[in-house]
Formats: sequence, C-alpha cells, structure tokens
Amino acid sequence: MRYASITDRLAHLGSGRWALHSTARRMQASGEDIIELTIGEPDVKPDKALLDEAARAMYAGRTRYSNGRGEPPVLKALVEKYSKRRPGVTERNFLCFPGTQTALYAVMTGLVEAGDGVLVGDPLYATYEGVIQSTGAHMIPVPLRPEKKFHLQAEDLERAITPEARVLLLNTPHNPTGAVLTAAEIAAIGEVCRKHDLWIVSDEVYEQLIFEGTPFASPFDVPALAERTIAVSSISKSHAAPGFRSGWAAGPEEFCERLLPVSETMLFGVQPFISDMTAMALSQHFDTADVMRENYRRRATIVEKAFAGSNLVKPMPPEGGMFVLLDVTATGLNGEEFAWELLREEKVAVMPGTSFGDQAAGFLRISLTVPDDVVATAMDRIADLAGRIAPTGRDRATTPMA
Repeated sequence: MRYASITDRLAHLGSGRWALHSTARRMQASGEDIIELTIGEPDVKPDKALLDEAARAMYAGRTRYSNGRGEPPVLKALVEKYSKRRPGVTERNFLCFPGTQTALYAVMTGLVEAGDGVLVGDPLYATYEGVIQSTGAHMIPVPLRPEKKFHLQAEDLERAITPEARVLLLNTPHNPTGAVLTAAEIAAIGEVCRKHDLWIVSDEVYEQLIFEGTPFASPFDVPALAERTIAVSSISKSHAAPGFRSGWAAGPEEFCERLLPVSETMLFGVQPFISDMTAMALSQHFDTADVMRENYRRRATIVEKAFAGSNLVKPMPPEGGMFVLLDVTATGLNGEEFAWELLREEKVAVMPGTSFGDQAAGFLRISLTVPDDVVATAMDRIADLAGRIAPTGRDRATTPMA
C-alpha cells in the first residue's frame, strides 16, 4: 500500500523527540518516583469562573456547530484585545482555532508549499519543524547565540536568507530559551523582512509570562509590518487552559479571507461553549498569569542559585516563559546523553536540548511547572550527577533506556 509523502517528511519529527518524557511516564506508571520537568503544562488550575462559564454554556445549548471564522463573542473580545495594541483591527482580522498549534499548522499551509523555505531561530520549539515540513517547505535555521541571550539578531537573519525563503517564524517570549525581544529588535528584524518581502508568523503564546524589565513587543503592533504579519496565540498558557484547545490567528484581512476556506476544510468551526469561556478570559482580568509568572520567575532564580559558581552546569537565565536551559557541555556529555543518565541514575526527567534544534545540543530544558522544593531537589540531583560524570565524561554508558 502507498502512503502520502507527508508521512515520510514527518516520520522523524513525532514522538521520537519526546522519547525521554514517554519513558519517564512509563517509569512513573510502574511505581518509580520520578521528578518530571519535561513538558510545559501549567501547574495551576484555570480560574473557577472560566470553568463555570464553559459549563454554563454547555448546559445552555452552546454545543452545536460554529462557523469557520469564530463565534461572535470571542471575535469581539479579540478585537478589543488587539485594538489596544494596534488600533483599527476588526473581526475580519481574526480566525479562531483549537489552540496555537492548529493555528500554526493552518497558517503555514496558507503561506508555503514544496520548495519554499521558512526561517526560524534555533533553538526552536519542538513542533515547528513538523509544522513547516508538513507543507512540503523546508526549515532554514537561524542561530540564536547564547552570548546574545538567544535574542534573534537582524544580521544573523539576513545572512540566513536564501532565494527560497518566504516566511520568518518568530517566537517571543521564546520557547525554550525564555528570550524576550525588545521593540528595537523587532523593528530591525521587521526591516529585514520588508527588504526581502518575507511574511512574519509571530507565536505569542507566552505574551503574559514576561518576568520583568522588557515589555512585550510584537511585529503585529508595527503599522509598517501590518500587511505581512500574522500573530498566533491561545489561552493555553495565559489562563492555564491547555486542554481546552482555544486559540486564534490575527492577520491582514486578505490573508484571513484566503485562509478561511482552509480552516473550514480542516475544522468546520470551533466549539461554541469553549469560545464563550475564551471570550470571558480575554475580556476580564484573571490573576492566573500573574500567579504563574511569579512562580516561574522565583523558580528560575532557584535554578540559577543552585549552580552559582559551578564550572560544570551553567544556567541560562530566562526573561520569560516557563523553562530554563542548562548548559552541561562542561561535564563531557551532550544534552541527550546527560538527560538519559539523569533519568536512569537520579530519576529526574528533563528534555534534552536536541529536541529543540542543533544549537541546543549541549543543553537541557528544565520546566518550572513543579513546586519550589521539587525544583531545588531536582537541581541538587543534577549537580550530583554532573560531579560524578565529569571525570570520565563520554566513557560512561549513555544509550537510551529500553
């Protein structure tokens, strides 16, 4: 039997990148006590008012088909939210999707195809390569340099551009590095995109999880970039509601009109009762993001202090989000090797940097979504392992567990 080529393009980009996480879950299921620092799932619950609204809407009959663009209440709420950032947007600038991931998939489907290139900073979120390659396009990595705090540099972007480049996939605040681009950096990046006639797809799901100092900046808010920018986001991180799968894309009217049939073919609308909950989330203030932001900032500080003065493990302080990168190259192991050793010997599960691109190969990604004392215990175990393996380095067994 024959299969479509998409199954070959994505064959190496699926569950393999989450192999350590899956192994850790199996170990937990068999009774082992594992500290899980792998996935970015908020450790607080959605506000009760949002859950009550979703339930109310269901019982009120909001369980029927929707339309392709989105339910009126949530479209109105999106207009109000984004009008504060860029006056003049209307409902025709939005499309609703089940989460940011679906929005990204649909947006990429509408922008690129076989032979096209998509520029993306490396390190990158683990699913970006699959989203790009699903269209037949190819990824063009742009190195994000640790000495620049992983901030995308306009000159690095320009050097990476090839004749096939059509889109820049931007992510700020950034997963996995926690980098937050400044307005000046956005402007310089945007100028490069204008010069080379590139679309900008801006993943802004961590918008409300910036720790301090740098305010959120987006190319969507720059009038000169309005015709080429699509922003995607959701309530998954901001309102601790990843399981509700509620997101959107915001972009030029013409783009949204052209993408609407694609969305309708994929989805035939989103869930009305979840849309009502989303409208409430966007139109009222909830302290969920405030609580998470403080938790993640405090835990990032715990990680930094745990390795202060260490010559084996170097934390890369994040500016936002819910992760910290640890550089473990001084131990003699790369991130993949160290992560499997850590799970095997110390029962701590982290994401190896190789899941996030070539530039992250020497790193571990640590999720900050567990209590402070658990973070501290996990860092002690990482330090213990680093101290034990440093003298022998690559001579130790480093193969994945069966």
